[in-house]
Amino acid sequence: MYQHLNSDNLHLLGSLYRDDICFIDPLHQINGINDLTQYFAGMYANIISINFTIAQIAVIDHRYHNKEEQGADKHLPPNAQQAHVFWTMHYQHPKLNEGQVISVDGMSQLFYTDKIYRHRDYFDAGAMLYEQLPLFGRVIRYVKNRIAIS
Repeated sequence: MYQHLNSDNLHLLGSLYRDDICFIDPLHQINGINDLTQYFAGMYANIISINFTIAQIAVIDHRYHNKEEQGADKHLPPNAQQAHVFWTMHYQHPKLNEGQVISVDGMSQLFYTDKIYRHRDYFDAGAMLYEQLPLFGRVIRYVKNRIAIS
């Protein structure tokens, strides 16, 4: 769905996420479908383009694990499933990287029953945002290079 999502069809989020969705990424924590829809509306208003390339999807069916094996996931509903989606996001922002395409690898951890109730994204926020800022980006790249050399 994310490959086709845009500012004109954000109502589709309700078919994918529960009303009480908890969405977390390295920069935000958003609770509720209304706030998530507003977040996406703001994001689409500020970018030139965005698309995702899905590399792999792994699904875990928690019905086949006992509670001791689930560890931290003991709170999951009995019919809960989990998916890990490995992706590359390609986006353009007029104020980042001189408006050129930026590509960032990431992974989404999704917990769902009939709809997704928890969505957690993992990605390098520095590569996505901070390294793309003119002055700040140079400093971060310098530090990364120094660490790589030592």
